[in-house]
Amino acid sequence: MLDNTSLKQALSAGEHPILLESAAQLANAAKQWEDSEVLGIDTEFVRERTYRADLGLIQVSDGQTAWLIDPLGVGSLEPLAQLMANPAITKILHSSSEDLEVLMHALGQLPEPLVDTQIASAMLGQPLQLAYHHAVKWLFHISVDKDQTRSNWCRRPLHSRQLHYAAMDVVLLPMMLQKIRPQLEEAGRWEWLVEDVERMKRNSLTPVEPAQAYLRFPGIGRMDNKELQALQALAAWREKTARKKNRARGFVISDAGLKQLARLRPASEEEIRKIEDIHPNELRRYQAQLLRLITDSQCAKSTVEKIEDLSNIQQKQLKTMRRSVSESAQLLGIDPALLASRKELEKLIRAAATGQPLPERFLGWRKKIITDELMLFLE
Repeated sequence: MLDNTSLKQALSAGEHPILLESAAQLANAAKQWEDSEVLGIDTEFVRERTYRADLGLIQVSDGQTAWLIDPLGVGSLEPLAQLMANPAITKILHSSSEDLEVLMHALGQLPEPLVDTQIASAMLGQPLQLAYHHAVKWLFHISVDKDQTRSNWCRRPLHSRQLHYAAMDVVLLPMMLQKIRPQLEEAGRWEWLVEDVERMKRNSLTPVEPAQAYLRFPGIGRMDNKELQALQALAAWREKTARKKNRARGFVISDAGLKQLARLRPASEEEIRKIEDIHPNELRRYQAQLLRLITDSQCAKSTVEKIEDLSNIQQKQLKTMRRSVSESAQLLGIDPALLASRKELEKLIRAAATGQPLPERFLGWRKKIITDELMLFLE
């Protein structure tokens, strides 16, 4: 049972977090975590100019104590990796997709088992993208400041407002699970949550394939094969370069610059310098490689896969399917996006049209609730 005492303890822990800045401090905290059945987890990171997020802080809380681990000071993070792998301790995160990527890179281990309270909240009728502070307001009727969201978490020393903000992001997670889980079980939706979290974890382990990076670009359905050949080669090169140099894709060359290169396909230094969406510094650094990639790409004989625009018939199917999703979601009392977004419905339509397997999202608990009905519209 939740009570005011538990809430006061959690809020007090947020006011007095314990900063761990040495290996000895981390080892001592790890011994205390072993007695916990449930721990809230969060991360703070910086991701502006880099391909991989720079980890600035890892927060852990049992609802009574908040530990803030400084990865720049404690040295080896092996005790945290062991915590994440411990099957006897449930790890709770909110909106965990980016955290999973950060933790996997830093620790080589995803949280097992994992509960995501954002997805759990959506299964109880809240918006699919419910932010942590809104979830806290919904569940506990208290406000959490978000004034440090854009802090530089890699700059030292961290100031007291940052530490309080970071602690408050994690201390209430154990109580959130304690309040949400009985409601999910009563509604028969706990297994929904388990399934969706497992799929999210699998997706977090799937890296971007350089050869498929061009598919991220909007509007490729209107490009011809020569343009697509160039874009595929350029996007693959940028993905590898960004990963190798640990630079954000846009800080290698912008999306607009790559698309302009693919459309114009310059064949000389004079022609490539006319491209407006590439910074002069990027041109000086990469122009020889870019020209070679474009030239080589045009020698390929194969047809590049592209995402075609939906036909008129498919557009009508999409409209009908979206209405069906909305009606089903209303009956269930959930956000329609939890069932299927417009983008996901388009994937389903294309899969059915080409005889491909159904996208994974439309299997599992969604199959009886919505997928079987949607497939009738596609027959």
